[in-house]
Parts: sequence; C-alpha cells; structure tokens
Amino acid sequence: DPGLRPLMWDYPINQRDEIRRIYITELGPYQHILSDYPYSGPETHLCLFQASWFKLFTWLEYSPSKDAAYCFPCYLFTNKTSERLRANAFVVEGFTWRKVNSGKDCAFLTHVRKSPSSPHNVAIKCCEDLKIQFRHIDTIIDKQTVQEIVNNRLQLKTSVDAIRWLAFQACSFRCHDEHHDSQNQGNFLELLKMLASHNEKVNEVVLNNAPKNAKYTSPPIQKDILHVISSNVRSVIRDEIGDAKFCLLVDEARDESKREQMSLVLRFVNKEGFVLERFFDLLHVKDTSASTLKEEIFATFSYHNLNIQNIRGQGYDGASNMRGEWNGLQALILNDCPYAYYVHCLAHRLQLALVSASREVISVHHFFLNLAFIINIVGASCKRNDELHAAQVAEIELLISIDELDTGSGVNHIGTLQRAGDTRWSSHFCSVSSLLRLYNPTCTVLGKIVEDGSTYSQRGEACVAYDLLTSFEFVFILYLLKEIMEITDILYQALQQKSQDIMNAMHLVAGTKTLIQNLRENGWKNSLKQQENFTKHDIEILEMSAQFTMIRSRCQQAHVTVEHHFQVDVFIATIDSQLQELNIRFNEHAVELIILSSALTPNDDYRSFDCDKICNLVEKFYPLDFTEQEKILLKCQLQYYQFDVINHPDMQNLCTIAWLCRKLVETGKSEIYYLIDRLLRLVLTLPVSTATTERAFSAMKIIKTRLRSKMEDDFLTNCLVVYIEQAIAEKISVDKIIDDFYDMKKQRAQL
Repeated sequence: DPGLRPLMWDYPINQRDEIRRIYITELGPYQHILSDYPYSGPETHLCLFQASWFKLFTWLEYSPSKDAAYCFPCYLFTNKTSERLRANAFVVEGFTWRKVNSGKDCAFLTHVRKSPSSPHNVAIKCCEDLKIQFRHIDTIIDKQTVQEIVNNRLQLKTSVDAIRWLAFQACSFRCHDEHHDSQNQGNFLELLKMLASHNEKVNEVVLNNAPKNAKYTSPPIQKDILHVISSNVRSVIRDEIGDAKFCLLVDEARDESKREQMSLVLRFVNKEGFVLERFFDLLHVKDTSASTLKEEIFATFSYHNLNIQNIRGQGYDGASNMRGEWNGLQALILNDCPYAYYVHCLAHRLQLALVSASREVISVHHFFLNLAFIINIVGASCKRNDELHAAQVAEIELLISIDELDTGSGVNHIGTLQRAGDTRWSSHFCSVSSLLRLYNPTCTVLGKIVEDGSTYSQRGEACVAYDLLTSFEFVFILYLLKEIMEITDILYQALQQKSQDIMNAMHLVAGTKTLIQNLRENGWKNSLKQQENFTKHDIEILEMSAQFTMIRSRCQQAHVTVEHHFQVDVFIATIDSQLQELNIRFNEHAVELIILSSALTPNDDYRSFDCDKICNLVEKFYPLDFTEQEKILLKCQLQYYQFDVINHPDMQNLCTIAWLCRKLVETGKSEIYYLIDRLLRLVLTLPVSTATTERAFSAMKIIKTRLRSKMEDDFLTNCLVVYIEQAIAEKISVDKIIDDFYDMKKQRAQL
C-alpha cells in the first residue's frame, strides 16, 4: 500500500538499488481495483477514483488506506522530500483527484510534463536503465572476455597449487624480506617463480605479468586459500560421518609460543565399514579446566552441525581434568550424553604399567638410573658423539672383515644412544635396544674418557660408568628387559593403529600377559644361555652356585646363591611386577560392557557368540539406539545370523569385529542384518588410544617452529588440517577451491 510502505530514502543506501529492482521486476505499481471507490472532497464537489485511470497512466498507484494516488517511478527514485507541495504529493502525502478531468490542466498530465528533464521523466528513465542490466556501471566495469576468465583461473590455480604443496610439506609460506629485489622472497613466491619458469602460459599470468590490483599473492590471500582448502577437508569429514555415531578423542599440549592447544579427533565407522580417526580441529583454550574444554568442544560441534547426542565414546589420557569421575571432562560430557562411554587410553596405561614396574624392583630401578647416567656421559658433547660414531665405524668394518655382518643397502646404520622418557611411548625399549646395539662402541668411548679426560671429574665419572656398564648384573638386566620389552612393544605398536578396536586390543593385552607368563615359566634357562654373549664383552661370569653377597652391605645371606638371587630377586621379581601392573591397569574383564561386547567377536570360529549377551548389551548400554520393536527383531536376526553368516565361507577366519563389519558390507549382509551391523559399528566406535591426537601434536611441532612462533591460531589450525589429512586434501579439485574462494567475498578479477 503506497500510503503505508516506508519511503525509499529511509532504506540503507547500499540496499536501495536491490529494493528498486524487486519493486520493478516482481511487484510493479500497486493498482488496487475496487468495485466502488469511496467519495471524497467537499459536499458541493464530491469526486471518486476511477479504475480506468490505470490504463491511461501505467505509473499510477492507488492507496486504499489513504484514498489517494501515488507515482510509482517517483517513489522509487525521489531521493529527498521536496519543500514544494506538488513534489511531495505523488510520493509522500498522496494526491487527490479534484482536477483530473480538466483537459490540459489535468493534474496527472501536469505531473508527467513534456520536458525530458522533469522529475517524473527522469524517474522513468532510471527505471528503464535499472531493468537493463548490461548498462549498469559495475557490469560494464567487470565485463571481461572468456579468455581473461581462463587466464584469471590459471593465475589463481598456480597460487592454489603452490599453497597446497607448501601445506603438504609443512613449509613456511613467507620470508622476512619479500621485496622485489630480495634474493629470497619466501617459499611461496619462489615456488611461483619456479612454476612460471617451467610453463610459458603460467608465466604470462602470474607475478609481474598479473594485473597490479589482482595478483593473488598477498599474505591474506594465501591464508584465505588455505582456509578454503581446510574447510573443504572438514566438509568431507563431516559428510563421511553423516548421521552416524562417533567417538571423541581429546588431548592438550603447549605450542612453541606457550599457548595451550587442544587437539580434537573424531573416530567413526564409515559406510564401507572401515574404522577411521580423523583430525578435525585444533582449539586454543585459555585454561585446561574441564568446563572450558567442554564449552570449546560443544561450540565446535555446533558450528559444524554435529549432534552431541551422537557421541558414543570418549578417549583421553589419565590427566585428572579429563578422567575425573565427578568434575572431569568425561563426567561433564556424560551429563549431556549418557551413552558417551569413557575409555582411558590403552597406550598410556601400558606406558604407566612399564614405568611403575621399573620402579617396583630395586635392581631394575637402579638399572634405569645407571642407564641414564651412562647415556648422559657418552652424549655430553659433540666430540664424544663423534668418537662414538668413529667407534661404530671401526666395529662394523671389523665385523664385515670377519664375515659376521651382512652388507647391503639400508643395513649397518650409524646410530646414537637414545634416552628413555616416562611420557614417551616405547622409549624405554628404544633406549635398551640402542645400548645393546652400541655396547662395544660405548665401552670404547668410556675407556678413552678414562684415559684422556681433561679433568679428574670427567675421568672419575667415566670410570664409574664403565664399571657399571661391564658389571654382570647390569648386562643381565639389560638382556632381560630387552626380552620383556620386545613382547610389550608389539602391543604398543598395535594399540597405536587407527583402525584398532577395543575388543581386539583387549585380546592383544591378554596375549601379551600370556607371553610374559610363558617367559616367567620357561625363560630362565634361555637367560642362562645368554651368558655366552657376556664373554664377547669381556664381562666376568659369576659362579652361580656361589653364595650371594650384597654389594652395598658386603654381607652374605645364608642359603642364598648367586643363581637364586638373579632368578628370584631379579628375573621372577621383574616379570611378576610387570604382570601385576598389567593386571591392575588392564582390568577390563571386570567391565560389563567389554564382557558383553566379546559375544560379537568372530575369532575362533565365533566361539564367543551368544545371543543373550548381545541382546543384554543393547538393553543395558545402547537403549536409545534401538526402538522396542527393533530390540525384539534383533533376537530374530541373531538366530538367522547364527546359521547364515557364521557358516558363510566368506565370513570364516576373521579375527576382529572390524574385519567382520567390513565383510558384512562387502557381502551385502549388512543390509539384511542391519541391526547387528548397527551394533557392531557402535562397539567399533569405542576408543582404544589417543595416538592420533599425539600425532597431531607431533605435526604441530613440525609446523609451528621457533621461527614461526607468531602464527595465528586459525592459520595454524588450517595448516594442521591440510597437513594431517593430506589424503583428503589432495582429492579436492582446484576448480572447487577456486569457486569457493570466489564465493567468499567479491573478487576484483572475474573467475
């Protein structure tokens, strides 16, 4: 209604053209036709509006609310209210029709006028120009040929390829001096130069040959392109998850600039039945309190449209703010998601078990202290490292000359002694193995320090280290720990696999315990045989039947022989402490969820299959994922499943539920037994370890170095997403990246 609508100059100036275009193309003049229009004016000269006027004056509008006439073009293009009454009549107040039928003095004709410069005619011309889009100034300015668009896309494609390659290689983009006369303008610009030098077409559209106002090489453009790539990677991950249930893996660490960062990884089963763990985000948190972490996680899920009610697992390390039963992160998430079951990282448990076991037995505890002491002395300076390398070369040459070492590509590498760390997985095994491999060169270096040390303290420490290294007890424990850790290291590597499932992990833990128990029962004789290796290192072999004497107290224990001491107090005590810690930290046999889930495992020809346990698993732990009708139907499916799938030739010799889930998809059985397939996916979603989050922090150390310590959080996150999920990022087409980049904001070049 012209009498009620806002005036055009009341709209924001940047919206007026769009509003005018909608009025012209979609709405048109408001020509309200009534059967009887109301009379107006004085009683002596009553008059009324006539619908026939709409045909004579197409620009005319009628307002029923004010019973007045308006001019449609003048409303659209009159910018301000004029002080003259006539100018206001057809725009603001509305015109009454007392002098319409007055011949040449008709008010409508007077409003139109014949002059091209009249306000009405100018408004008509503006309407026509607005309808013809190719006459618009911005269209004329931006109009470019097809070849120019091709050149612009080639120019941007080169920048995209350079940025993606640098992100894949974790390289920096910029340099401290990027001026045109700089010898090194940074990786990004230098890479563009290299690409241009190998392709004449690229050379014609990039760098100095590109438009001055659209080179697409500035730092903000680089970050925008990287953001587009990382956003596409997250979109792919989000599409992979779909509406499926997923698990949350979280860990936090400090970056190079001492900022607390939280790594967020999602574990889920894709449509093909594969277990995937995808790095999703890196979030800067102001503190590591559980409430702060929860807020950041839920905000990220909300932004990416991930339903928190679909969380079916949580995996963290043993930090109190994460695993606390009352105020920890897992407890806060359980309050909102009651079926997001928490699993303490199994790899952390194994590490804690090894560290605790090493401290329980005094001899083993002293061994690790002495091991660190020896490594610190040998690796204290560059000179000693060079001497260690020279000693290795001499030993390798000697062994090759007497045909005790094979030669070939990739063998007989020169190495260094590695230190053990309480928080570094497998580091104890690596440290023990490195010393065994470099035992003779280490003795040679210590001997040189004893003879040629510059100070008496260096010579004294080296002498003590040499005596420790060549003692029977030290070497005996060295070989013993190597045997034990060879068993546990296999479990370490298995637990860190992304596709590992909780049931197979617990099966591997049980197998590790069995192997260590076998070592306890049958390994002592092999340990005695290893004494033959001691003679290679010029170590004095003790008489096993002799009475044992405590070195520290110099007192003899009655009826305790040397063999009894090393067998009972060292060998058995070390293995028992390891078994005890494993039993304490891997007590999942007491957890009902694991017991019931074991009924799904296909190993040993489905020996553990139990319909009642599987139904009980659904009833107790996943009641919201199955309706009451589906719970009844599940029993029927399990009966058919037992006779059909278990006896199917393609479903034999499967060892894990992960393989079972994949085979169901490959054979099409997942569609028939869709409820069992759903339950398998829920169990597979349970976390095993936080190795993927640890790998994210390793990548963060590669990307955010001391020279790149001022990286912004968003830039760091985008670099990490592209670097870690390279397999996804490299499949994203360049055209898709260019189109998304063009849609981000108005670009100067037509793409």
